[in-house]
Amino acid sequence: MSAKQRQTPRPDMAQPHRAGDMKPFPGGKVSYLSPAPLPTGAAPLDFNQAIDEVNDAYLDFGGSLPTPFTWQFTLGIPFIGFLMMIFLFPAIGGVALWFVSKDIKLFFVGFNGIFNGAFAQASVICTGALILALLIKFKFHFKFREDVPTRFHRQRREVAFAPGGGKPPIIVPWESVAAWVTQAQGATQYGVQRQYGLGLGFIDPETGQQHFLELPQPGMPLAIGLWESVRAYMEYEVHTREEIQDPHGLHCSGDPPYEGVHTFHHARRRLHRRYREGEIGLFKVTLWYVWHILDLWTIPFHLAEWEIRAIQKAERKTLPESLDAWSQPLPESEWAQPSEELKRLSAEVKQRHARQPSRPNTAIFAEAYAAEATHPA
Repeated sequence: MSAKQRQTPRPDMAQPHRAGDMKPFPGGKVSYLSPAPLPTGAAPLDFNQAIDEVNDAYLDFGGSLPTPFTWQFTLGIPFIGFLMMIFLFPAIGGVALWFVSKDIKLFFVGFNGIFNGAFAQASVICTGALILALLIKFKFHFKFREDVPTRFHRQRREVAFAPGGGKPPIIVPWESVAAWVTQAQGATQYGVQRQYGLGLGFIDPETGQQHFLELPQPGMPLAIGLWESVRAYMEYEVHTREEIQDPHGLHCSGDPPYEGVHTFHHARRRLHRRYREGEIGLFKVTLWYVWHILDLWTIPFHLAEWEIRAIQKAERKTLPESLDAWSQPLPESEWAQPSEELKRLSAEVKQRHARQPSRPNTAIFAEAYAAEATHPA
């Protein structure tokens, strides 16, 4: 279950780790969140919708569908760049001439001069940026088709990884899975670039081979929030996909189980309701409309729906049929229970989070383990 392109360094799973451990490397560090899977105090949030199906028995991770945000980024950045080059920059140049000369006529002279010179260049540059963005988007489109999810069965407290290549799935205990967040930065010709990622890994007990699942993330809080979504589900703290993907309630009964045009209209109705009730002001309403107009209104949402239908029609890969029986719900009397050590450590971590909510997870985890060693059960 390795990602096809590794964005951040992988830890060595052969070395023992536990939640709270940190390992620096040139330009960044790896911070472990598991094993054991201790609560992070972060809100469970799947911003990029990496989680697919969620039901009473299991959660599928890493096999999600595209979102309108990816199309907003693909189309919006070149379009906004084009508008800035042909309107904003000429306006700045015109204002500069007006400020220096105190003659309003020179504002229009400066604006028209820069506009005429920039229009052709902006068209070429932004068209090239759009083509590049579309190529990257279509690359990920085919990756969505090929991705096989990892299944977390909370009633069994087990995780099923599909290594691919016709190999049978690998099932490991939930509490043995390692999880880490990586933050790295490096200097390039374009400036300092930062990378964040969430990684999961384990060692196949039969072969000793290391397996990884890695997802790049926009930021550290979102990486931790994604892991917290999985951990909270496995510990019966959240139960539905809407709780971790739709905190603002933009899905209604009967909506498709993905983001599309319907979520856009729900968001606009929610915006108007919040304005009528005095929760937000006219400034925020205006910003919302400006942002979505610059992002081409509902076009990204229509394109996301089209892409999802294309992926579903192509029969995307799924977990092997050999997992069908394993995936079935169990009678409550047969549900696996968390280890006593995890119960004690989780309770200690939650108490420390409540007392010091801004304290780093690594420090709280280390203190919880120290307390466990000092006062064993």
